[in-house]
Amino acid sequence: MRNARLASRALLILLASTGCLSAMAFPSDTSTRHPATNQFPLKFKRHDFRAYCYNTIGCEVIYADNNFTRRYYGDKVAPPPRSADYRNTWGLASYIGIPNFPPPAEVKWKSLDGAAHEASVDIGAIFKDELIRYSVPNDQIVEGLYPGPGPAGEPSIFLEVNDRTINVFMKAFIPTKKEQEPGNKYSNFREDLILAWTRTY
Repeated sequence: MRNARLASRALLILLASTGCLSAMAFPSDTSTRHPATNQFPLKFKRHDFRAYCYNTIGCEVIYADNNFTRRYYGDKVAPPPRSADYRNTWGLASYIGIPNFPPPAEVKWKSLDGAAHEASVDIGAIFKDELIRYSVPNDQIVEGLYPGPGPAGEPSIFLEVNDRTINVFMKAFIPTKKEQEPGNKYSNFREDLILAWTRTY
């Protein structure tokens, strides 16, 4: 099931990047069918997840019965980000298809000063309204994709631990009617990273 969803996501991104979304959303037959309208506000019932650790010692994030930071567990040091715009390199979350919502994410780590920290981050409480966060005006979103099965309605949630601060972000794949970069036919979508919650310990 997880592999099928991953394949579905890859197909949707491929369709968007090749300019085929309009063909998918707007059938070319001669019938009188019209594309379904999106149901606003956009909501999600499943989500994808990934955790990142920076400037930490022994960082561990457990969520949905999975340890997302095995490489930094123990006394291993998570290095600082490689650049100021490091979050731009985050793709989509790799652990997919999590039903809303498991118990809170359990986070244990040491900040760079050696102080030990523990936090319970309730993803379900942060996103209790189940609303997809995005910055595209509703009238610029391709019709007929929400609600729907597969990756279009399955946003990525990221938990970032950086020294003493935990941030939670959402990134959703939003197909757009127009190119986001004029002249670039592969830019008919947005994936804005939106901060939903932050706390410094």
